[in-house]
Amino acid sequence: MTLIKSISGIRGTIGGAAGEGLTPVDIVKFTSAYGSWAVKKSGIKKIVIGRDARISGSMVNNLVIGTLQGLGIDVVDLGLSTTPTVEIAVPLEKAAGGIILTASHNPKQWNALKLLNEKGEFINDADGKEVLDIAEKSNFVYADVNDLGQVVNDDSYLKKHIDQILALPLVDVNAIAKADFKVVIDAVNSTGGLFVPALLTALGVKTVYKLFCEPDGKFPHNPEPLPENLISLSKEVIAKNASLGIAVDPDVDRLCFVCEDGNMFGEEYTLVAVADYILKNNKGNTVSNLSSTRALRDVTELAGGEYHAAAVGEVNVVNKMKEVNAVIGGEGNGGVIYPELHYGRDALAGIALFLTHLAKYGKPISVLRSSYPGYFISKNKITLTPEMDIDALLIKVEEKYKAQPHSTIDGLKIEFDKQWVHLRRSNTEPIIRIYSEGDSETVANNLANKIIADIKEILKLN
Repeated sequence: MTLIKSISGIRGTIGGAAGEGLTPVDIVKFTSAYGSWAVKKSGIKKIVIGRDARISGSMVNNLVIGTLQGLGIDVVDLGLSTTPTVEIAVPLEKAAGGIILTASHNPKQWNALKLLNEKGEFINDADGKEVLDIAEKSNFVYADVNDLGQVVNDDSYLKKHIDQILALPLVDVNAIAKADFKVVIDAVNSTGGLFVPALLTALGVKTVYKLFCEPDGKFPHNPEPLPENLISLSKEVIAKNASLGIAVDPDVDRLCFVCEDGNMFGEEYTLVAVADYILKNNKGNTVSNLSSTRALRDVTELAGGEYHAAAVGEVNVVNKMKEVNAVIGGEGNGGVIYPELHYGRDALAGIALFLTHLAKYGKPISVLRSSYPGYFISKNKITLTPEMDIDALLIKVEEKYKAQPHSTIDGLKIEFDKQWVHLRRSNTEPIIRIYSEGDSETVANNLANKIIADIKEILKLN
């Protein structure tokens, strides 16, 4: 059993002993802490909730609603929804915040409480620590019987979210409809099976093949949208002679595509392609995290904008986007953040912008992919003993490469011309994650192996 308490939310595996998994006791405890914090901070007694379709969703939903009611907080329950839909709903409802019941790309035994502020954005570091402190001290008081919260069930936000996307100036429904795309969807049997087909219909896509679109939470494969998990989608795209395939994760904030030939477009390139389209129409700055592909920087600079890197984590990307007034940003895991709509990863907005881009490009998706710089990211890790001082180790690696351009805003990232390596300590395990990128798999792997050898040499000297 696992329970991970972080500033952005609480996630864990269902079952087990209290404090060791995401049990009913833990759900009530952390919902109580968050609800108390949200009301104290905003003075508003209303919270929006929504959930993905995972098996434990109904159970967790009932506990969260009951707890918020017990605090005297009114609840707007969106039911089966998506993370970006809840993010949009919070400010529209003038609520104190929102809770999304989803463990994102984690397997079915996981669930989580993702916590939003009154803007519909993930809570920041200071607020997250305050929520955890309230939970630790059980510093909450429940309402008496005359002041219990009320519940409103609202299923209108699917349409509201889609309507906002259709209203974006850079979404061209006529161009998409004219392109006559044939699209296969893999929604991993979660809420994307409801939201993505509805969006495509609204965008004028007439031919949609549904693969794993029954929102019953029975994930047919590992729900993380990585190439090894999208074999069925790739085969279906070829079998149906489709224009492209679309895959989303269970809460629909990550997005990736499959080309007409069955090859992966690459989730790192989801943001690159959308940014390319935005920058062609609206010159400006871009942001991604330090572990994302350099291709975004290349595309940005080619368009006359400035690229900025942020620490890993959506809230860090959003903060940097606001700081530099970025027109587009996100993460290399297929997370597109388009501030014209809202400051959150939104696969639905990403789909609409990407299809507009592809329609106007007028060539197959594989040709669009080949138009971007070709980079390869290698992902590795080193397991260390728990007592190892990882920070001291990173300082020694930094000293060795001090002559190279480098950043220490999140671990250590070292640049070698257009290649780079990023070392980060894990927040949950005694390991160092090592991401490297080069213009080929061999180059990326060689760079990673060189840094790993350096680390082992440093450890040997100690």
